[in-house]
Amino acid sequence: MKRVLLTGANGFIGRQAIAPLHEKDYEIHAVSNIAPTADLIYENVVWHKTNLLDATEIDNMCEKVRASHLLHFAWYVEHGKFWNAPENEIWTAASLNLLASFQKNGGERIVMAGTCAEYEWGKDAILSESKTPLNAANLYGKCKLELQKKLAASGASWAWGRVFFLYGEFESPRRLIASVINSLLRDEFADCSHGNQARDFMYVKDVADAFVALLDSGVEGCVNIASGEAATIKEIVLTIADQLDRREKVRFGTVPTAPDEPPSIVADIARLRDEVGWKPRYNLRQGIAETIEWWKNQ
Repeated sequence: MKRVLLTGANGFIGRQAIAPLHEKDYEIHAVSNIAPTADLIYENVVWHKTNLLDATEIDNMCEKVRASHLLHFAWYVEHGKFWNAPENEIWTAASLNLLASFQKNGGERIVMAGTCAEYEWGKDAILSESKTPLNAANLYGKCKLELQKKLAASGASWAWGRVFFLYGEFESPRRLIASVINSLLRDEFADCSHGNQARDFMYVKDVADAFVALLDSGVEGCVNIASGEAATIKEIVLTIADQLDRREKVRFGTVPTAPDEPPSIVADIARLRDEVGWKPRYNLRQGIAETIEWWKNQ
């Protein structure tokens, strides 16, 4: 029996990983510091209310569950605050405690969530695990990179999924796609930058599914978790506007951009596609349509 510890199970990505883990016949032990919402209570999911910032609670949980697999999403991700927050260093230490305790209790396979912010942005238009320099410009990226290096040295079977840009249900309403959807649903103006930046966005259900595929594979090392497709911010925003018939409510050029903002942040997904054998289930239009419907019901 494959028994997985899923951290951040109440979170943006983690909650979407439960269904694909179930599809692959994992015994799921979901970890969260808060009680699960009603939509996440399943007969096949055991919930563990655990403070991952407490080493004793980590040890008690790992000893009790004795999982074979670990899928680790939990981190500090408060929108607008997390890039250089001191909580990044706290979560690095907590993640290392989790890694050690998981291995001590017989854990075999580990997949953790990294970030495209570990790369040197602006160096390459297409960011590659093997070619693009690693040079994080913020504490979030630096701490994730530090954790990745410690994971690589752990001796376990491991993989590190570098997440690019994502959107979908339960996203912070202040993030780009959610904020545009909500402004247009209220028939308000959606103010945006010039919108010429190319970015690699993927629907959160696909992001979670890719992580589960990576966990279930034997692939080791760093793997970009992304669509591999470039779309400008303008194209993404207008896709939303057209689905809501609100194009006249979008105002480009009203939000300033940083002078050093990279023109392109797009992933090379050769490892994800060819080695993991995974491909997205949703294109941008489909993902945005589902996201709009979710926000309409909130």
